[in-house]
Amino acid sequence: MGGGNGIGAASSRRLAAEGAKVAVADIDPAAALRVSEEIGDSAIAIACDMADEESVARLFAEVSSTFGGVDLLHNVAADLSAGTLGRDTDLLDIDLEVWDRTMHVDVRGYVLAMRQAIPLMLARGGGSIVNTSSGAAFVGERNRPAYGAAKAAINAVSRHVANRWGREGIRCNVVAPGLILTDTAAASMSELLAKREAKNPSGRLGEPDDIAAAVAYLLSSDAAFVNGQVISVDGGVTMR
Repeated sequence: MGGGNGIGAASSRRLAAEGAKVAVADIDPAAALRVSEEIGDSAIAIACDMADEESVARLFAEVSSTFGGVDLLHNVAADLSAGTLGRDTDLLDIDLEVWDRTMHVDVRGYVLAMRQAIPLMLARGGGSIVNTSSGAAFVGERNRPAYGAAKAAINAVSRHVANRWGREGIRCNVVAPGLILTDTAAASMSELLAKREAKNPSGRLGEPDDIAAAVAYLLSSDAAFVNGQVISVDGGVTMR
């Protein structure tokens, strides 16, 4: 989910390179199609609005019909539009419509996807889920309270899934990226990027491929005994 750009696109390509059949789902059908065509015959593109329950249900029905089932799920979608993230100010000032929209997409959307995926995984004896959180879940930022709260909620619900269905073969983990050099970030936050790079313990900022590598590991059998974990992939900005 959210496979048409940035981290989602990098993860789609990495998973296909590792041998997975990939459904690239995104609210932007052109972006999803572009990534699936880059990958080739092992990928399909599906338009999906993560905030719409019927749209998510159609997605999983099509994936199951095309590939015969669902083994893996990577959720990375979020509403990062100027109408939401750009208005995510502070707890007193924030328009509650912005709060509600953030929770609807960034939390409820993940829940909708997992509610569809888990029964399909159980039917095949298990599976693996990786949700995308953020370093914002661990720090008290001066702004973005809705974003930070949503990411913390993703961590919590992922642990619930890991505990509830772990004995039935389903693992659920989280990657928590720091500031990643996506096209969107590079175009809109050049001054912030330079400051963050100077402070990063690893001497650079992250690339989408850095997150894709962690996602591929957590989804693979190499991580068979990793369950319910939130793994920061940020060069050491958050050391826990």
